Amino acid sequence: MADDDLGAEVPLRGAARRVVSLVPSLTEAIAATAPDLLVGATDWCTHPADLDVTRVRGTKNPDLAAVRALAPDLVVANMEENRELDVRRLRDAGVVVWVTRIETVEQALASMSRLFAVALDLDDPPWLASARALWSEPVAPRLAVAVPIWRDPWMVVGSGTYTDDLLARAGLANVLADRDGRYPGVTPDEVDRAGADVVLLPDEPYVFTADDGPEAFTTPTRLVSGRLLTWYGPAMVEAHAELAALTG
Repeated sequence: MADDDLGAEVPLRGAARRVVSLVPSLTEAIAATAPDLLVGATDWCTHPADLDVTRVRGTKNPDLAAVRALAPDLVVANMEENRELDVRRLRDAGVVVWVTRIETVEQALASMSRLFAVALDLDDPPWLASARALWSEPVAPRLAVAVPIWRDPWMVVGSGTYTDDLLARAGLANVLADRDGRYPGVTPDEVDRAGADVVLLPDEPYVFTADDGPEAFTTPTRLVSGRLLTWYGPAMVEAHAELAALTG
């Protein structure tokens, strides 16, 4: 018996060897570390590109029957990305579920390390050691940014989120971190008035493109990978280099 990140008791029966991941970040993390363990993942689990496992629909609407049919000895979920209702229904059906809580870079590193050690009986993989070394020391603020994640209605990254902490550690000050809520609603004019040097437009969850997003702002914009801003796991290594190279 072990506790997941939310303190729930997880009745592990030894190291998990059939894993269904309902979290794209953790799918990539497990696939990069022990790919033979994965038997199922969501439709949103796009990395690695050659991942060949059974798909169980989305993060917010997983096909619970399909999950159960895979006979996993562990399902990996996340407090923010997955619904408590789905976790409860799986547990009520006798499925073992490990829920992660990741709202900072430090939490991401610690949570994944414990998942590997406790639930999968694995040592920290090389990519995790690299991510820990790269993100160990925050750098001084050097650029002010805003990060929309949706439009119609417009929403941005706020405080108390993994992305906000990642940006801060990379020296990118989130000018909208003082707004109420983790993903506050704003207008493009409010973003422009907030004083960012650049507005970062990721390609997920909303797919901003050169023709869909930049026209809404007078502040300079930059298209960026949403995966590097929001995915913990191997993406953290890539994100460090990309964000360090970012200029206004």
